[in-house]
Amino acid sequence: MSETTQTKIKRTGRRREAVKPEERKKKQLIQRIIGVIAVILVIFMAIFAQGINQKGAFIVLIGVGFGYVLQRSRFCLTAAIRDPFLTGGTELTKALIILLAVSSFLYMGINMAKFGLGLETLNLKLAAGYIKPVGLHTAIGAFLFGIGAVIAGGCASGTLMRIGEGFTQQWIAIIFFVTGTIIGKFLMPIVKKSSVLYTGKAIFLPSLFGGWLGAVIVHFGLLFALYIAADKWSRRKQK
Repeated sequence: MSETTQTKIKRTGRRREAVKPEERKKKQLIQRIIGVIAVILVIFMAIFAQGINQKGAFIVLIGVGFGYVLQRSRFCLTAAIRDPFLTGGTELTKALIILLAVSSFLYMGINMAKFGLGLETLNLKLAAGYIKPVGLHTAIGAFLFGIGAVIAGGCASGTLMRIGEGFTQQWIAIIFFVTGTIIGKFLMPIVKKSSVLYTGKAIFLPSLFGGWLGAVIVHFGLLFALYIAADKWSRRKQK
């Protein structure tokens, strides 16, 4: 009998031992106990947060909900852009496109309700969607963030989710993530003084395309085209 065959038998034997009914029941019982303790801790955390902030309980529960969805879906913005080139898979890419479409639709509804169908009373500082100026500083920041995300193996949400799963690499990543954010906070006033790096002009699609209708056609049309392209890319890579 060859060494490879013996190794396979040993590995198969380990797998069989790992899935014994007694051990499976024991693991399930431990998981249920941990789950109950975790739920109790979340409830106490929400009660404590509510005593400090009127929206404390809501923030805690929403945060836990988002964390659960991220962990179960394995959703990561970096993976959504990286996977099509690395593995050919576009499931996360299409999920990201749908996310952008749904969130854009909701923000559009909020802004239309706030400012009306016309743009005469539009105030970007009060508009929903965190509309901020773009410029060369945006491209530089995106480039640096992209490099860091690839090295770290995930974006902010993916990093936080994997920290909860116990990945030590993500603990290192979050330290430098926070450090970079603090450095950026101090550098931003300097950047704003540069007319080359910072234009100070925010781009709002309805204003750029002459109203809500033009923005809807361009924005959702582009998202639809990207979705079709991602789907075709995945089908071609799977052949």
